[in-house]
Amino acid sequence: VQLVLPPALFALAAAVLLPAPRAYAKKSPCPAGMASVGGRFCIDAYEAYVEVIDARGKLLHRQSPYKTPDADARIVAKVRRGRVPQAYISQERAAQACETAGKRLCSDDEWVAACKGKSPTLYPYGDEHEDDRCNDHGVSPLRVLHGKDDGLETFGIEAMNDPKLNQIPGTLAKSGQFRRCRSSFGVYDMVGNLHEWTSDPGGTFRGGYYLDNEINGRGCDYVTKAHNTKYHDYSIGFRCCRPISERDKREK
Repeated sequence: VQLVLPPALFALAAAVLLPAPRAYAKKSPCPAGMASVGGRFCIDAYEAYVEVIDARGKLLHRQSPYKTPDADARIVAKVRRGRVPQAYISQERAAQACETAGKRLCSDDEWVAACKGKSPTLYPYGDEHEDDRCNDHGVSPLRVLHGKDDGLETFGIEAMNDPKLNQIPGTLAKSGQFRRCRSSFGVYDMVGNLHEWTSDPGGTFRGGYYLDNEINGRGCDYVTKAHNTKYHDYSIGFRCCRPISERDKREK
């Protein structure tokens, strides 16, 4: 006797008895915490924080994101959603932190490409500015802490490196806190939050910060070239890049 199942029961039996097809997601050639930009290079998905290590690479302590790293400290760049990113850092020290991590500072072209996304736009999310999409309309901590005049007491180098500045409510946000401030490559906070150093030897930072995203350009086109590579203040951080090798592509 041949048993014939109704079509509905046959489909149910097949779903239970047959293994589900495996889904093969395309893996990134980049390490954890980094995003691939068109398979050309990797970039940190979030702005970097910093740890202090010894000569063997052992963690000594996490660097305060609100203070400039000591000149003799061996520092390494780290990246993770939800960390307070490192500000108060010079381009030279940011480059050292990236190098210790096996990476490097991004070139200007790399940074802009990662910010503008797969179909290049002025902002990571499109061509028109959207309020509250990124952390780019914060309060002025210098005015809050150091007065309303425009002299050195408010805008001098000492005032601009006050550790309390980025701890004022409405200023610096944790990495990835603005979840919609994301380029199509999966890179967060490239507009607003902190300016970010690039590898330009003349001293360049990009992207604006939580108080300004328009004075020196809009969105991903924001660029400042007014400071040397030793300069640091409360508004400037960084992220790292690294090349994608043929071995990386084969292993993924």
